[in-house]
Amino acid sequence: MFSGLVREIARVKSFTNNTLEIYTDYQAKLGDSIAINGACLTAIAFFQGGVTMELSNHTKQHIAIENFTPNAKVHLEPALSLGDRFDGHIVQGHIDGIGTISYITHNADSSDFFIQTNEAMLELMIPKGSVCVDGISLTIVDSNDKGFKLTIIPHTLKNTLFGEYQIGRKVNIESDVITRSVVSTLRNMSRNSKNALSWRDIDMMNLNY
Repeated sequence: MFSGLVREIARVKSFTNNTLEIYTDYQAKLGDSIAINGACLTAIAFFQGGVTMELSNHTKQHIAIENFTPNAKVHLEPALSLGDRFDGHIVQGHIDGIGTISYITHNADSSDFFIQTNEAMLELMIPKGSVCVDGISLTIVDSNDKGFKLTIIPHTLKNTLFGEYQIGRKVNIESDVITRSVVSTLRNMSRNSKNALSWRDIDMMNLNY
């Protein structure tokens, strides 16, 4: 599990077939889970100055692998340890889909990013809800039938790659696990009108979370 708070800006050494090599100062151990641009990967080997990770075919199909070109910068977050301070929100490192930055507006005290994505993803994008974009825990400001809006503060722009992102950039998106669970339950229940949820049922679900 992760929190969506990037600990390091690392660099890609190489990405060949299913093997990704990352230059990093992080001292990983064999088998460690490490999120790279939000995708949970496993350390399988080491080299001088970095770590080697392996991607499954499923992972490759669901993330923006074009961002793994040699020398490209990437967000790196080690998995949380028991007792770690928990900021951000619960992030699993399971990418739901890919979005595209369609516009960026820089304001006096923040920057607005609008990310376009598909309909299935947008059903999980709730205003004021959480989302993880390229491994960064963020809050959704607004959404419509085309995409969703993020407002990025100067600290985040300075300490993540968002300060370098341009229009057209592909990004990894992981929806909030609680929102995803509730939506999935509602979908399953609505398939059979006899099992339709009452408002009391919905309130109980929210209390359980």
